[in-house]
Amino acid sequence: MKIVKKPWGWEKWFARTKKYVGKILFIKKGRRLSKQYHKMKHETIYTLKGKYIMELRTGKKIMNENSVIVIPPKKIHRMYAKFCDVTLIEVSTPEVWDVVRLEDDYGR
Repeated sequence: MKIVKKPWGWEKWFARTKKYVGKILFIKKGRRLSKQYHKMKHETIYTLKGKYIMELRTGKKIMNENSVIVIPPKKIHRMYAKFCDVTLIEVSTPEVWDVVRLEDDYGR
């Protein structure tokens, strides 16, 4: 498995094929991912452990354990581990390079 350190935590890649990618994301309490969208990438995110805020163009949504959200291409989103450490499972199409950052707490 490939582990990628991030300023907000880490990703553990458990699958990467021509058709899909599977990752475990760990987000430290108080950290946010970029406000971003993907031109082609389609994601499904399952909350394995913890509670976080999913920020969308339409507003903020509290995501609890066992919740699932689908992020289609071009949907602006941001994950914020406001309450506690969070562990997510993300399954997506294989365009891992497809990230358009609109805001980023870490200057990327």
